[in-house]
Amino acid sequence: MQIGGQAVIEGVMMRGPNSFSVAVRTPSNGVRVHRFNTKSIANSKIGRIPILRGFLVLIDSLILGIKALNISAEEYGGEDVKLSNMDIFLAMVMGVGLGILLFIVFPAFIARMIQNSISSAFLVNIIEGLVRIGVFIIYLYSFSFIKDIRRVFEYHGAEHKVIFTYEKGEPLTVDNAIKNSRLHPRCGTSFLLIVMVVSILVFSILGKQTLLLRIVSRIALIPLVAGISYEMIRLTSKYRDSRLAKIVTSPGLALQYLTTREPSSDQIEVAIEAVKSILALEGVPYVG
Repeated sequence: MQIGGQAVIEGVMMRGPNSFSVAVRTPSNGVRVHRFNTKSIANSKIGRIPILRGFLVLIDSLILGIKALNISAEEYGGEDVKLSNMDIFLAMVMGVGLGILLFIVFPAFIARMIQNSISSAFLVNIIEGLVRIGVFIIYLYSFSFIKDIRRVFEYHGAEHKVIFTYEKGEPLTVDNAIKNSRLHPRCGTSFLLIVMVVSILVFSILGKQTLLLRIVSRIALIPLVAGISYEMIRLTSKYRDSRLAKIVTSPGLALQYLTTREPSSDQIEVAIEAVKSILALEGVPYVG
């Protein structure tokens, strides 16, 4: 069974085919685990449709990720930080809006500024894509200086180490997990980088455009770009021992040096509890 996860506030969210759990280190130094049954779009009928399933899985993951963050914030900070459904919706809208502004509007504006100086529309679109990747890297790098975000990055590393331990069939212990890499090829960071690269290839064929058309076309093609990127992740995961898959995933793994940190033993313990709860919900036996 394939599992995935996400770092949250002082904890880790893990997801299986039919369930997800959120394990959080409480202020009293205990570990509280929240368990839920849920159906993944990837396992539904629509999840068998290539390209379309990638965009739907992305939306599903975004919604679930915000729910997990809300659970961890409430667990760690108390009822005062609990978000309502409207708060969650507004957070999603603001997050998507910021993403569009940084990764679509700004690169499109730069491209529009230089397209009168460069005769090749293809080259202008490539430069736009490189600007997008540059903004993405700077965005991640700047976040690494925030203390609370660094803690989240440490839990991100713990998540990867424990998933590797499970995938190797080793007992789920801190000693086994701490030896594994904090970089994982199925990480969301790697997925986002692949999205950036695929967007360069897709947008490069659109030719010369006005600023408005450039922005609208980029937004309209997000489902296609996300869908293609998802299929690439699936293929590289299936054939991850091949040389080509290693080449494709290597930039994403390198980028994870920004979004993960070496975790402490107590952070790994939290990730282990999240994985154990998922395996129990899914009825999968485990060692350790």
